[in-house]
Amino acid sequence: MEKVKAKKHLGQHFLKDESIAKAIADTLSLEGYNEVLEIGPGMGVLTKYLLDKPINTHVIEIDTESVTYLGENYPKLKDQIISQDFLKYNINEVYKDKQFAIIGNFPYNISTQIVFRTLEFRDQIPEFSGMFQKEVAERICEKKGSKAYGILSVLAQAFYITEYLFTVDENVFIPPPKVKSGVMKMTRKEDYSLPCGEKLFFTVVKTAFQQRRKTLRNSLKTLNLTDDLRLDTIFDKRPEQLSVEEFIELTQKIEADGVQS
Repeated sequence: MEKVKAKKHLGQHFLKDESIAKAIADTLSLEGYNEVLEIGPGMGVLTKYLLDKPINTHVIEIDTESVTYLGENYPKLKDQIISQDFLKYNINEVYKDKQFAIIGNFPYNISTQIVFRTLEFRDQIPEFSGMFQKEVAERICEKKGSKAYGILSVLAQAFYITEYLFTVDENVFIPPPKVKSGVMKMTRKEDYSLPCGEKLFFTVVKTAFQQRRKTLRNSLKTLNLTDDLRLDTIFDKRPEQLSVEEFIELTQKIEADGVQS
């Protein structure tokens, strides 16, 4: 089969630089898991380096043309190709309760959704790395005080240590995207349980950043906080001024105020 044609509606940009593909594969530590899932392998430029590692590799690909290409060109992937949409697929059909890493040159149009989906399965995913649009990779790793710091930053960093690794130029892709790309990695914290209600924590973070220019006193009005709690000086701040730890502290205060998750 000839090479796969990149499809705009799937956000496909095929990486052609082998050294970058190898560098992404080498971001995996292979510690604490024996399985890896590559999302959106395309024509397998990253896959080939994963298959060289002492780990069991599955790939998940929604593009049927890519699925056919992979099956014909990578015999090691026999029975390891999942022809599904990662965002909708129940990954436990493959992994059950196993630990596994996620890696990929992610389609930019769904990359943030991939991170949120990963957070849902954080009990099973100790490591996550791959390529994003540069500003998205930076946002995931951003610290408080920046305009880029937001929901994605706080929720990812609540459970994972995030690292921005390196920037990738547009010209190493077919077709070239209009933006630079960035490779980042998330390593699950040794203790990633939260000392507050997880559902309420998610609600507080998302509600706060929906009106990020307002103080928390105004942006969190919908949570029906008591007047006494609203006098706390933490509510004088805007959401981007709070670290992950301060968001946890805020959630604890709201819990103590009687708000249920």
